[in-house]
Amino acid sequence: MSTASLVADLVATFRAEGRIVIVGASLAGLRAAEALRECGFRGKLTLIGDEPHEPYDRPPLSKQVLQGWVRADHTRLARLRAVDAEWRLGVAATGLDRVNRQVLLANGDKIDYDRLLIATGVRARPWFNAREGALKGVFTLRTCDDAARLQAALHAGPRRVLIVGSGFIGSEMASVCCELGLPVTVTERADGPLVGVLGGVIGDIAAKMQRDAGVDLRTGVAVEALEADDEGHVRQARFSDGATLDVDIVVASLGSVRNIEWLDGAGLAAGFWGVGCDAGCRAFDINGVVTDNIFVAGDIARAPHVLYEYNFISMEHWDNAVCGARVAANNMISLETERRAHLPLPMFWSAQFGVNIKGVGVCSFGDEIVFTQGSPDQRRFAAAYGHRGRIVGAVTFDHGKWLEYYGALIERSAPFPPPPPGYDRPRDMTPIPARFPDPHVPTEIPDVVLTGHDPTSRGAEFHPRS
Repeated sequence: MSTASLVADLVATFRAEGRIVIVGASLAGLRAAEALRECGFRGKLTLIGDEPHEPYDRPPLSKQVLQGWVRADHTRLARLRAVDAEWRLGVAATGLDRVNRQVLLANGDKIDYDRLLIATGVRARPWFNAREGALKGVFTLRTCDDAARLQAALHAGPRRVLIVGSGFIGSEMASVCCELGLPVTVTERADGPLVGVLGGVIGDIAAKMQRDAGVDLRTGVAVEALEADDEGHVRQARFSDGATLDVDIVVASLGSVRNIEWLDGAGLAAGFWGVGCDAGCRAFDINGVVTDNIFVAGDIARAPHVLYEYNFISMEHWDNAVCGARVAANNMISLETERRAHLPLPMFWSAQFGVNIKGVGVCSFGDEIVFTQGSPDQRRFAAAYGHRGRIVGAVTFDHGKWLEYYGALIERSAPFPPPPPGYDRPRDMTPIPARFPDPHVPTEIPDVVLTGHDPTSRGAEFHPRS
């Protein structure tokens, strides 16, 4: 048999055989399973998820579901092909035994694997006081069950809704409340809405947009305590400036927490911002050594990005989950020369207060901003972000058709300010400070984060092999 034939047989065997376990049965997990079968994997495939539901779409939860247009249990993700997998739903992974190649489950089962994909994603950050967080009328929004409960509460006609945090999700929920005719107050510890992801210049525009819609927006203030009535239902919030507010519903929109606790003791580079991996989705161990059989995809993955000075980047975006899952699936069953890189250019969108906000790149990596098209006063514009003389991000308000143009500029590290577009130029195209908050100042956690090079928020620690 020729060498070429031997290699072909080896590749075919590698692709087809073995046991692959995917921990995380949401968007990234489902798309990875589909891609594995599409690429020719014929071995045993197991998907593990802590929720009892089949994979569903999360973006509609803060929009169409809360508005009552779509039922929470009608958001199931479309199946692109049959995956022929064993589904272990409603049971959480609690540990990883890398020596014996086993995933440990909450019910005591141990699932053997040859290759493992970690796609456990994130969960909503809970209210800081557990007793207050358990009060009736206090909500978070992450799961379809969360959305169903909150939708019912909003449509019951509360006297006032308090939303704590004004990132994309918090702002979208405030917009829904306005559309439902509900009095709504939004509190934000920073100077304005969306400042963590888009900076203070855009935050000023977003703040005016909210107030013009009737939102009682309070910036530079935190909620210090929640008070309940005798039946355990939240009735009042106390703020850091001494003010109080009577409320019937409180929604904590405080960002997310990576689901990495089950990896404690596994020796992987897992920490506050997720699980470190290379551009091919292969997980790093705690000392930065790449693993051969453990891969990461979706919200929980953090990998170095060439466009952003090889900082590790973590992003909670739909496209990142889908594309990362496909790359991970390909690389799990491919030899070295067939592996691909996952170097996504972040893209995001949000619909709120009658405006479509779309963005590309990592805007928070920039320190300057310039309006390149349209009119900020009319909330119809495009703006670019710059860092050290090159464009690194862009945002549009009702100007999304230009997003591809700015994405192409970012991908080739075009100069900043960028070349002016062909038309619709504003009068003033002078770059100004973007006014991103100090990263040490508490604010909403952006959907895209450049996390630096440490695997945890407390710094790295060397673990010699015994």
